[in-house]
Amino acid sequence: MTEPSKLRRGEAQAGRPTETGAAPSRRADRAAERRTAIVQAAMDEFIARGFAATRLDDIAKRAGVAKGTIYLHFKDKESMFEELIRTAIVPFVGRLAAPLPAGGSVRDMVEALAKMFLQEVAGTRRGDLVRLIIAEGPRFPAIADFYYREVVSRGLAAMRALIQMAITRGEIREPKLVQHPQLMIAPMMVAVLWKSLFERHAPLDAEAMLQTHLDLIFGPRRPT
Repeated sequence: MTEPSKLRRGEAQAGRPTETGAAPSRRADRAAERRTAIVQAAMDEFIARGFAATRLDDIAKRAGVAKGTIYLHFKDKESMFEELIRTAIVPFVGRLAAPLPAGGSVRDMVEALAKMFLQEVAGTRRGDLVRLIIAEGPRFPAIADFYYREVVSRGLAAMRALIQMAITRGEIREPKLVQHPQLMIAPMMVAVLWKSLFERHAPLDAEAMLQTHLDLIFGPRRPT
């Protein structure tokens, strides 16, 4: 056996990358890049045209890929939209289930999460996706059902747990609130809708509205 042959065999046995191992890795990277480009193009098209009017041909053109390439990653337009929800909205919902910081109050946590929502969702393209679901969900119940399972039901469960914790700690005095966690997130949804419908007529100070809402639920903050 020649020295080069021994060297290649030794590299393979040591788990080092070889020329044959590098090619699949590059292919995987290119496939991931194409998938990312498709998802980004899909978001652009859905926001610009709405769910009903968006065509796979337009997504492929915007992404710079052949239409057939889309089917290597997604079976249809609906599965592509679901991927957008998973990547753009679902991670935010996961933050609702984070443990309460040591020494912190439930109000502080809810306020921080709400402000994060206003900054990262309500006034961004993520908010456009939420508004799209509100607008077209009644005509496309499958995407509304998916959004409920992945986002709404998880968000309500996490918020209900926070409310119960606040009641136990004496931060909230009305126990019936735990039955209606939707009330806690109402300002965030108002901000999403107001942004697209009425902002040009009457700009909304969403953070001031949030503070008033939290005062109504938790009571005014005591001066420090």
